[in-house]
Amino acid sequence: MIFPSIDALLQKIDSKYLLVNVASKRAKEMDETGYFQMKESEYKSTKNIGRALEEINNNLIHVKKAE
Repeated sequence: MIFPSIDALLQKIDSKYLLVNVASKRAKEMDETGYFQMKESEYKSTKNIGRALEEINNNLIHVKKAE
C-alpha cells in the first residue's frame, strides 16, 4: 500500500497535475538544499519524492489558488 494515498492527497490539492508539479518541485528543493520540514526519522519514505508527498499530506505545503 502506498503512503500517503492518492485520495488523501487529492483532498489537499485538487488536481493530479498540480499535485505532481508541487511534489516534484519540493523533491528537487530537498535534493538541492538538504532542508526537510520534518525530522528525517519521521518520514516513512526514503526517497525525496515520497517525502514531499508526506509533507503535502501533513499540511506542511500549501498551494495558493490564483484568482
